[in-house]
Amino acid sequence: MSAADWRKAMNAGATSQAWPRPVRVAGPIPARPPGDAEPAAASAGLAWIARRLHPAHVVVLAALVVYPWVVSPFFTFQIGAQSLALGLIALSLTFLAGYGGMVSLAQMTVAGIAGYAVAIFGASGTPQVSLGWPWWLAVLLALPIAVIAAIVIGWLSVRTEGIYTIMITLAIGVAFYYLVLQNYAVFNGFQGFQRVLAPAVLGVTWGHATPFYYLTLFWALAGYLAVIWVVRAPFGIALQGIRDNPRRMASLGFHVTAHRVAAYALAGAIAAVGGVLMVWYNGLISPGSIGTTALINVLIVSVLGGLRHPIGPFVGALAFVLLQNFAIDLFDRERFNLVIGTVFLVVVLFSPDGLLGWWSRLAAPRPVGGARARSRRGP
Repeated sequence: MSAADWRKAMNAGATSQAWPRPVRVAGPIPARPPGDAEPAAASAGLAWIARRLHPAHVVVLAALVVYPWVVSPFFTFQIGAQSLALGLIALSLTFLAGYGGMVSLAQMTVAGIAGYAVAIFGASGTPQVSLGWPWWLAVLLALPIAVIAAIVIGWLSVRTEGIYTIMITLAIGVAFYYLVLQNYAVFNGFQGFQRVLAPAVLGVTWGHATPFYYLTLFWALAGYLAVIWVVRAPFGIALQGIRDNPRRMASLGFHVTAHRVAAYALAGAIAAVGGVLMVWYNGLISPGSIGTTALINVLIVSVLGGLRHPIGPFVGALAFVLLQNFAIDLFDRERFNLVIGTVFLVVVLFSPDGLLGWWSRLAAPRPVGGARARSRRGP
């Protein structure tokens, strides 16, 4: 982050806190029409979108919308919807690690808490444990419970850095795994909850391939735009400053711990939505859904796609899901983790920025031979 961004964020904060100066106006002040503020705000929002909208964005969005109509239901549901739901959970880790410098391995735990809450409060194939409440009430309870859990995890881990943050969040994830594994009264033990199905609303069964794909696409797009907006807001700029130099930001008057915990809360909300979508996608949730392998897979997806842009986790999720579904055609099912580990090592060694970094270098214009020779010789 450049020094200009720091000054802009601090000047914006100083301006909002400064005492307004009186302005002398000659003559009567013309009255503003009652509905004038809303069009101005709407036009400002449209201008902000237009400035950042690229033709490639329109092409990609159009391709995503048309995708279910040109592929089979298997690719719509198993590849497209799963990639979007998994990418949404990985997006929460990308936001924390890429813009906050906090690598949390508990994001799948937060998603699992939301999924378990939907299964416990809503309907499932285990009526002895599930309460059977309406699906919308179960979701409305699941999301804040998962966000509160993310805040607690953040409060416990933000005072550490580096490997210590990774170990604390991993310990929390493993502790929750053993809790649901051994508890039968609330979490139904190792069996978990079966037949946790997506609801049917307005005559549409959202668990079917095409409707569920569009449901995941909507929330993935919402999460992506939310992160894009937050990282450009004063809070996001301050968070990136805390990532780069927390002591300097604290000396400038920023509350480092509060910013980090707030980042965990936002990441928890994103992961919670992804957790609800994942439990509807699988139709079940069990301790295996939040085990150590699942915790590590979210990190692999984030690093595989790239931590420097919010689109990275979705690219990494797509690559991960494709390998998960088609690598067994070339290798034994037991060797899948070896294949994933090999791909992960190759990407990390040759492109630390993930697949997006690889693509950026390939797509960058290369200098011609003469210019390359002059650049080697120097001016």
